[in-house]
Amino acid sequence: MNKVAIVFWSSTGNTETMANCIAEGAGANATIVPCSEMNAAKLAEYDVVAFGCPAMGAEQLEESEFEPMFSGLEGSLNGKKIALFGSYGWGDGQWMRDWVERAQGDGAQVFGGEGLICNETPDDDVQAACRKLGADLAAW
Repeated sequence: MNKVAIVFWSSTGNTETMANCIAEGAGANATIVPCSEMNAAKLAEYDVVAFGCPAMGAEQLEESEFEPMFSGLEGSLNGKKIALFGSYGWGDGQWMRDWVERAQGDGAQVFGGEGLICNETPDDDVQAACRKLGADLAAW
């Protein structure tokens, strides 16, 4: 089983709910790591990392905490197995497509080649998809 880190930022709790469901699915090998504590050295401690951030503003990553952390990891993602997830309230998920492309451009292996997104509050189906993602990441 892979050692899985779940790193996220949430303002309304929607992305946090998704993160908790991913952790539940990944089981005992999962650790939730606050984005303020993630850096290249910590990244190296995990086999797989799930990054979660909601769409903000004009469909972009949160700029004060999450974006600086993720930017700081660029250059360390080459060959790393990652998953991307988050919630949004408007638009069509363009922020996630951009984020997947950015991560792949840095050499990351993005699980399934796409992120897991949720419009507004994660319903039972989304929570189940998050648990499945966690289980898949633990076994990947």
